[in-house]
Amino acid sequence: MKHATPETIASMAPFIDKIRALSDLVEKRPGVFYRKSRAFLHFHEHGDELYADVRFKGPDFERVPATSRKEQAALLSRLRESLRGEA
Repeated sequence: MKHATPETIASMAPFIDKIRALSDLVEKRPGVFYRKSRAFLHFHEHGDELYADVRFKGPDFERVPATSRKEQAALLSRLRESLRGEA
């Protein structure tokens, strides 16, 4: 599974813009977000499927599906909850 290309990230602009609007996240490269000095979220693609690797809690990334609008909405909700819980 490869990291999402800049073209893939650009094609997801409305969703990525919602992530960009979240507080405490800094986008180091398109689609690669850090929280404080630590990698927090990035995307992978496998064929037509898109996945987010997120560090919700602890040191490890959790892979979350992010292809459909429903999956993206669920991911955004979890991101908001996670960031609120760590504030």
